[in-house]
Amino acid sequence: MLDKKKKIQEEEKTVLVGLIHKDQTEQQVKEYLDELAFLAETAGAKTIKRFTQKLAHPDSKTFIGKGKLEEIKKYCSGKNISVVIFDDELSGAQINNIEKELDIKTIDRSDLILDIFAHRAKTAQAKAQVELAQYQYILPRLRGMWKHLERLGGGIGTRGPGETEIETDRRIVRNKISLLRKKLAEIDKQAFTQRKDRGEFIRVALVGYTNVGKSTLMNMLSKSDVFAENKLFATLDTTTRKIVFETTPFLLSDTVGFIRKLPHHLVESFKSTLDEVREADILLHVVDISHPNHEDQMGTVNKTLQEIGAFDKPIITIFNKMDLYADHTFDEWLEESTKKEILRDLEERWQRETEGHAVFVSATERQNIDMLRKSILDKVRELYRVRYPYKTEFLY
Repeated sequence: MLDKKKKIQEEEKTVLVGLIHKDQTEQQVKEYLDELAFLAETAGAKTIKRFTQKLAHPDSKTFIGKGKLEEIKKYCSGKNISVVIFDDELSGAQINNIEKELDIKTIDRSDLILDIFAHRAKTAQAKAQVELAQYQYILPRLRGMWKHLERLGGGIGTRGPGETEIETDRRIVRNKISLLRKKLAEIDKQAFTQRKDRGEFIRVALVGYTNVGKSTLMNMLSKSDVFAENKLFATLDTTTRKIVFETTPFLLSDTVGFIRKLPHHLVESFKSTLDEVREADILLHVVDISHPNHEDQMGTVNKTLQEIGAFDKPIITIFNKMDLYADHTFDEWLEESTKKEILRDLEERWQRETEGHAVFVSATERQNIDMLRKSILDKVRELYRVRYPYKTEFLY
């Protein structure tokens, strides 16, 4: 049964649509569509075509122009396209109008991310958080989404709530939102009690863009078995482990990855998960240095940390995947001395930018891991001295 379901998902074909306007350049849209294709792949779809259009601003009825919509319709004809995915958020009316024109299921980036989260959610907390975010997404779109909400047959954009007629009623949706908030409040209380019961340990949290290697680092540092996969949002639930470096214990948590254009409903719904970040004493900001847009990803993470009030904490920036960076950057003919000079310049730059709080590693190749452990240990002991000076057994 599972193999059959997997086969159906693998066969799902999609086209992507992006809009170039005054707030999004052509280069940015290309990068966003690259990421959207990876999101689609994570959800089980294969991208076979991308469409972009330049407009001063999105069309209020169909988001893109009539001519571009006709071009997409003509391309999709006879190709068994099951879903069209827009990179920007659509209103319920826009979705309905586009679906009427194309006669193909249409979703936006937020819907796709919510779908992935619905598929990945395993615990009661994660499922409730995703369900709340889905209902909050649906509520303002009810007027224009009657047909959208009645879609059946499975596939991307249909997991979770939004499939039955009764859920299109505003009052029922609002009641469900209210009940889910109460449920999550209870779960949050339990989680707070659990965090409180951890004692006077320094708490460290791994944060970063999705798919930068946080779970792999978690496994390596804690010698635990946290699910890690080369897909976006491989894990939603926070995992916390007790770690001991040279007789000094601390708590290490792996958290859900951030992403550009993250639906604000998810940020709100995952409040209790993000509390793990807010209440941490030290943040380990993991960066995929091999990604061509790693600086933009860092900016997204920093912005999210600012939004949740966690940017003022001590941060160690871990530039991961240095092995892949070397593979992508260096040609075979490049002299070793030149390679070393490039790497030295890279490290010196980021040491300046992070005020000396940067470490360059490869988790999979275990490169420079001793330096990473020392950096974490020094920061943890420093905080023990300030916060719990009487715990001298942790300091040596």
